Amino acid sequence: MARYTGPRCRLSRREGVNLGLKKRWSLEKRETIPGQHGTRRSKLTNYGLQLREKQKAKRTYGVLEKQFRNYYLKASSSKGVTGTVLLQMLECRLDNIIYRLGFAITRAQGRQMANHGLVRVNGQKVNIPSFHVKIGDVITFNDKESLRTYVQKNMELNEGWSVPSWLQADNTKLEGKVIRIPTREDIVIPVNEQLIIELYSK
Repeated sequence: MARYTGPRCRLSRREGVNLGLKKRWSLEKRETIPGQHGTRRSKLTNYGLQLREKQKAKRTYGVLEKQFRNYYLKASSSKGVTGTVLLQMLECRLDNIIYRLGFAITRAQGRQMANHGLVRVNGQKVNIPSFHVKIGDVITFNDKESLRTYVQKNMELNEGWSVPSWLQADNTKLEGKVIRIPTREDIVIPVNEQLIIELYSK
């Protein structure tokens, strides 16, 4: 399956904001965007602003274009505000839930843990990072001692991490639970979803 394997800091520098792709990283203040010739940042058109917002959302959640567009199509046919529903669907991905619970230090690591079959949802192994987690679902890990040590180390690196109010985490049992669907106020990412909807609505 296609996925981005290049430098992750480069993606954040291109968007001009920290997308949370690495644990330790500070935004480099450069006048140029990444690239061989170091093009200077220029004033964006309306289309450019919309495109950049879409790219930020895709890169934040580690989703490629086809999958992201499918999320938009599902959101647009659902009840509620399309932009908010889109972000809620992205937040309820299994790899993001693992990250939000503090069991992984990045979403990419959460994705890897799911891919390797280390995660259980309601006691059943789930190896699909995009698996949609619902209200009441319980996320746990397999019983290997080495895995428990690995997750505990991640939690130590995430010291001071604040678990969102729509999730519940038990750090002793290494267990998490979805207690409600996140509201727009719960989703703290540097993205203006309305611009994304305008882009796809053309």
